[in-house]
Amino acid sequence: MRAAHEMNASQAWERSRASLDVERIREDFPILKRRVHGKPLVYLDNAATSQKPKVVIDATHRYYSEENSNIHRGVHFLSEQATGAYEGARARVKRFLNASDAREILFVRGTTEGINLVARSYGRKFIQEGDDIIVSAMEHHSNIVPWQIVCEEVGARLRVIPMNDRGELLMEEYEKLLNERTKFVSVTHLSNALGTVNPVKQIIERAHRCGVPVLVDGAQAAPHVRVDVRDLDCDFYAFSGHKLFGPTGIGVLYGKASLLEAMPPYQGGGDMISAFTFAKTIYKVLPFKFEAGTPNIAGGVGLGAAIDYLDGIGLEAVAAYERELLAYATEALCTIQGLRIIGTAKEKAGVLSFVLDGVHAHDIGTILDRDGIAIRTGHHCAMPVMQRFGVPATARASLAFYNTREEVDALVAGIDKVREVFN
Repeated sequence: MRAAHEMNASQAWERSRASLDVERIREDFPILKRRVHGKPLVYLDNAATSQKPKVVIDATHRYYSEENSNIHRGVHFLSEQATGAYEGARARVKRFLNASDAREILFVRGTTEGINLVARSYGRKFIQEGDDIIVSAMEHHSNIVPWQIVCEEVGARLRVIPMNDRGELLMEEYEKLLNERTKFVSVTHLSNALGTVNPVKQIIERAHRCGVPVLVDGAQAAPHVRVDVRDLDCDFYAFSGHKLFGPTGIGVLYGKASLLEAMPPYQGGGDMISAFTFAKTIYKVLPFKFEAGTPNIAGGVGLGAAIDYLDGIGLEAVAAYERELLAYATEALCTIQGLRIIGTAKEKAGVLSFVLDGVHAHDIGTILDRDGIAIRTGHHCAMPVMQRFGVPATARASLAFYNTREEVDALVAGIDKVREVFN
């Protein structure tokens, strides 16, 4: 039976690898050819930021070298070109998320700003003293702190969905938290610290039964799983370009048009005003009402190129390959004496957080770096997760479709070196 299982696993790996042609894909990423401390780079810090394919680098370079101009308000040739490229990227995001209308796609600096926009705009208008806001115990700080600020300002209360020892949300406890005082739910789609893929569709359905809107933090999910905002029926969905193989400083907030239209502007400035007097300002229609000032035009163009690149590969093929690679990496790490994986949910994506007996996470990361292996160490801006599992920090290896089994093997060999040093 074991031999048959190993053969099936091997066959699944070969099928997923063949459908993806990882060696060819790696050629698209110039930085993967780098050497660090004289060793080939093994980049396993994708949950913090992903690497960029040459088509994204070329798209931003082309914008600055051939199209650079401000957008929307210019009538000259370059301005029209830049506007077309930027709004073309918005149309690509609409298709990527399967949104109903491009008006529902807001460009922001990243997931953090998207969540803050909703917290400040929706929160200050619709959340009042005595109301409840629900988040989960596995949230990134950027999906906790904005809601804490709202609670402090209006006198609302933050309620937390607990999780079990595997890092899975306790859905029965979530249902108990939902009541007539609940006015908003904000949860992560995929935990950056645990790799848990949450049942967000179920979370949304149960909140909607109570008439409660839901924001989904998709920073970690959007690069790895197919996101269909209409199928999820989420009210808001936020993700960051730099984790989606695109530039830094650009991100997306999707929001249902009916909600966005009812919300006040997040910031004031140029390009979001339809008419102005000192007595009154009339704001532009969606999405421009929420996009004050000159945006990150090059970032938007680069994000559009990243989405085209990812669509060309196919997210289904990416997800299948990464599942097989995660299974291989999980099995390999579990063979290391004294190593414990934090986060063992049944539904999980390519995040492997772990602790090693007698060794601080920062020491693990420092020693691995000498072999060119890049991982993340610390609390990952998710201190409640560390507190829940009783650890000060974890070492985190996070996978992308350009990673290989050989790189996982290098990680395992590197951790064995760490054990030798501290033993």
